[in-house]
Amino acid sequence: MISLSDLLTAEELGECLLTKAAYRPFPDIEQRSEWDALPEELRLSVIAEGEKYLDYSWPILTATMYMEFLNNGNRTRYDGPYHLRRRAVTSLALAECVENKGRFLNDLINGIWQISEESCWVISAHNRMFQHEHPGLPDTESQPGIDLFAAETGNLFAWLHYLLKPALDQMNPLIDRRIVAELRHRILDPYLDRDDCWWMGIKERDKRLNNWTPWCTSNCLNAFLLTEEDDGRRLQAVRKAMKSLDRFLSMHPADGGCDEGPGYWNKAGGSLFDCLELLYTASKGALNVYGEPLIQNIGRYIYKVHIHDRYFLNFADGPHRITVEEDIVYRYGKRIGDDNMMALGTAVHQMLRTEGWKNMKFLSFLRVLPALFDYSAIENENRPLTFQRDMWMDGIQVMAARETESSDRGLYLAMKGGHNLESHNHNDVGHFVVYADGLPVLIDIGVEEYTAKTFSAQRYEIWTMQSGYHNLPTINGFMQQDGSMYRAAEAQYEVTGQSSQLSMNIASAYLPEAGIRSWIRCCRLTRSPHAVIELEESYAFDDAQACQFTMNFMTCCQPEVTANGLIVFRRNDQEALQMEYAAEQFIASVESIQIEDKKLRNSWGDRLQRIVLTPKDPKQEGSHIIRFRQA
Repeated sequence: MISLSDLLTAEELGECLLTKAAYRPFPDIEQRSEWDALPEELRLSVIAEGEKYLDYSWPILTATMYMEFLNNGNRTRYDGPYHLRRRAVTSLALAECVENKGRFLNDLINGIWQISEESCWVISAHNRMFQHEHPGLPDTESQPGIDLFAAETGNLFAWLHYLLKPALDQMNPLIDRRIVAELRHRILDPYLDRDDCWWMGIKERDKRLNNWTPWCTSNCLNAFLLTEEDDGRRLQAVRKAMKSLDRFLSMHPADGGCDEGPGYWNKAGGSLFDCLELLYTASKGALNVYGEPLIQNIGRYIYKVHIHDRYFLNFADGPHRITVEEDIVYRYGKRIGDDNMMALGTAVHQMLRTEGWKNMKFLSFLRVLPALFDYSAIENENRPLTFQRDMWMDGIQVMAARETESSDRGLYLAMKGGHNLESHNHNDVGHFVVYADGLPVLIDIGVEEYTAKTFSAQRYEIWTMQSGYHNLPTINGFMQQDGSMYRAAEAQYEVTGQSSQLSMNIASAYLPEAGIRSWIRCCRLTRSPHAVIELEESYAFDDAQACQFTMNFMTCCQPEVTANGLIVFRRNDQEALQMEYAAEQFIASVESIQIEDKKLRNSWGDRLQRIVLTPKDPKQEGSHIIRFRQA
């Protein structure tokens, strides 16, 4: 097992750890040759982004907006202005570093002051994790907690101090002093003093860790490296960060699979890479674990679940269409010597290149600075991106198979097993998706905008979390149950030259009251002589009088049910896929689901369709095969 903490003794780490004065990862505003050498198109893009915030009317944050989360579950009215402030400050700071004419400083200082005046950097949705008494508002008399976005804000302030101190001091030395004072009060001191932030993995030893651990740790660690002058505190912070990362890695499956899905990889595997780069650089290369198989597999996961273009395999809360951060994928691949991971980073870069560098404003300095200074290197890369025909990650029980090695040709099948207490879990044991020519047909819906209900005891009242809205059976009126004991059994993956399949018994994902003794589900892609995806199932009920079930299939296409056991899926009036079922066994119906949620509408449009197959003559024991083909 990897242990960062055991790589060096405290004394050895103290000897190799760079001091604040020696730690110079990127040029500050006075080192003009590096900034002036950036490509002109990139410089102009950064400046144009900063110009959006000249004479900026800074959004207001109020106490009642903060209280809304506990009062009615809404988190967006507070979160929106909160994040806009930080995006504006980041954009203004970058523009000033590039242009260096003082044009952006007044607005930047106003933004720094606005954020410094906030009672709390922890967002309203997270405050209850650290403040148990009256969490509806921040307690300004107690030591603050550290959540994802307090840590991000601390990271932002640390970079402002590192990059812009000379320019800010010319305006007024109190500005930078305020930056450092706020950083010490809200991040540096709490990070060293508190062990009760669950994501640290120190006090709550039994709690399952997720993307919060590397995400928060990377930002806090970077804040110490850039601003802490006391060598003892600096060393203490680095050692604490390594302990948290060791806990995170100890819980990670060896195959590198992210059970939160690729939408969270940027802040799980990607933030782990941020941490490892900080440790590597600050220790002059002494802390180096890039040769470890687990570290390499965590990186490779992101291209293993890449389907086509921006489509990724999105089990759990993630969206099906994402933009990975090209620079971090490229650099991670370079560190572990993986050409295909580097190629994915290059491919995403070229895709974004055609749109302009629009994603810059969403990146933290921890990501945007490497992306700026690596831009030319990635721009000149030309690596072929390849796609594996078969993929299996046994740790999270996810398989995928392609008809061809071209991402936009033929059938694509993916299926998952696992259990129903995964991070960002949906009740989806045995769920599968089908793509045709690189585009979705049978889908995983994803998740609505987050509210208080999303991460509460009422989570599984939300329809998108329920198995009835995944490609799964509902048995005797019962959907799957949440909890780690509700899981796949007897999972078996098999692959040959012409076929790939995953089979499992999903009966244990349902309550005993469902009355199902066994439900063996197998998804198979056969490539020759004619490509077909088959869903083959056999089942046995406890009672011949209680053997009702329906089969649910979610699609973003328009399904047309014919009379001969055929359902045709159409996209833009073109046939995308055919579904074949035994008309003598099942009655097929289609339900149209109106989409109201903004996030889902952005993903799928204003409606989705659910196909429901109902047995005509349900039996205590039975079997069926459903096939999917391209015309």
